[in-house]
Amino acid sequence: MKTINIAIDGPAGAGKSTIAKMVSKELGYIYVDTGALYRTIALFLTENGIADEDIEANIERADVSLRFIDGAQRVFLGDRDVSDMIRTPEISMAASRTSAIPAVRAYLFETQQKIARENNVIMDGRDIGTVVLPDADVKIFLTASAEERANRRYRELMEKPGCPTYQEVLDDIIKRDYQDTHRKTAPLKQAEDAVLVDTTKLNLEESAAAIVKIITEKTS
Repeated sequence: MKTINIAIDGPAGAGKSTIAKMVSKELGYIYVDTGALYRTIALFLTENGIADEDIEANIERADVSLRFIDGAQRVFLGDRDVSDMIRTPEISMAASRTSAIPAVRAYLFETQQKIARENNVIMDGRDIGTVVLPDADVKIFLTASAEERANRRYRELMEKPGCPTYQEVLDDIIKRDYQDTHRKTAPLKQAEDAVLVDTTKLNLEESAAAIVKIITEKTS
């Protein structure tokens, strides 16, 4: 039986993960957060003090895996559940940088494709529709203005100790946008056959509903 693959790409802070989780739950698909894989590699490199030029020689030591526990995706580094550890601003920036390294992308590429071959998935990231799943049944490019994305991220971080200022969050968003769109390997861009969904003026529920409608129409 053919599986159905949904690719959701977009810039940092666009709400891809949150919205994709909501949509996958409603449609009964498995949600795959590819960004978590890259963040976990970044954590591995940071913890082990591995410089960029030494990544290719050490990448096979990174035992990264996704496990679905009670229907939710958790990411493991070896036997450690690092799902929460990989969400810091430091790891976010490190992931944006290391995800541009060919050895890192090659290491994780097969993991992502294997999951998609075996399951109906909603997979989000930066290059899912353009590189990882170029034949996806539905491709969506999810975005929002940099200011709105910074507002959303700032509200998330306000509850945590050491919260950065709004301006710092906005500067981080702008920097990541530049890194992601200008990297040589698989830069962030909208696939030619992707549907553009701008959520600047939409809340989470409205955004999820819009994507459910697109998927339903294209796969029915």
